[in-house]
Amino acid sequence: MNKKPELTGADEFIENILTSRKYRELNIPQETARDIYSTAIASGQTPKEAEKNLRQKLHNIVAPYLGEPDFGKANTDLETAFHSGDAEEIKKVCGNLLSSHASSRERLEILDEFYPQLFGLTGKPGSIFDLASGLNPLALPWMGLDKEVEYYAYDLNEPRIELINRFFELSGMKPLGFHQDILIHPPEGKADLALLFKEAHRMEQRQKGCTRRLIETTRVDWFLLSLPTSSLNGKYDLVERQRRLVGTILAGTPWPVTEILFSNEIVFCINKGNR
Repeated sequence: MNKKPELTGADEFIENILTSRKYRELNIPQETARDIYSTAIASGQTPKEAEKNLRQKLHNIVAPYLGEPDFGKANTDLETAFHSGDAEEIKKVCGNLLSSHASSRERLEILDEFYPQLFGLTGKPGSIFDLASGLNPLALPWMGLDKEVEYYAYDLNEPRIELINRFFELSGMKPLGFHQDILIHPPEGKADLALLFKEAHRMEQRQKGCTRRLIETTRVDWFLLSLPTSSLNGKYDLVERQRRLVGTILAGTPWPVTEILFSNEIVFCINKGNR
């Protein structure tokens, strides 16, 4: 039996934080923590400052304050709904699961119009990259896509990906959910469309400029980037702030952008296929 090598310094700290009670069930890739820590050190931070920076950025990335479902119960509820064969029951369970996370809960009230408007512009995709997907793939019953769609989902939270893959399987689709850091390993291959919903503002806090690099390297015809139009507590209107952020991200790029404004979310539809 091979003895596990002894960890020292940063490696030990990184393992300790990722196996702490706050993060251990999520199985966040160790390379994500290493990337944040090493970037801080390269910027001139001391090890102590880099450790503090890592804790802050992991908290921001994982965003526990946004909520999470009971994954064991979620799997059971999905199994029961699909075995019933009742499309409305499946939709109801998916809606309940989407309501467990603040980001997807906010979108529930506009779901009936959300995807018809987006796909009315882009055309109905046959393949999708859902980047930092969260629970968004569970909105498939509202998307009106063909059963043959290839839906790739990427997330740092392993239990989410396991739930999404079970949902795909129950839906008769390929289990194309990946436990993957898209800033370190962007999707390979090409898809018709990419979704990056309500994540760019947090990604930019992790690493300024990373959203632009992700848009540039992701091979799609359309890249749909959305941001919230108000703060989590609803007190502050963020529309102009979000427009400025996206303007900075896309400055100097050649792609036409169409903006679709909903009551609580703004979507910037970037046409990468029109070059």
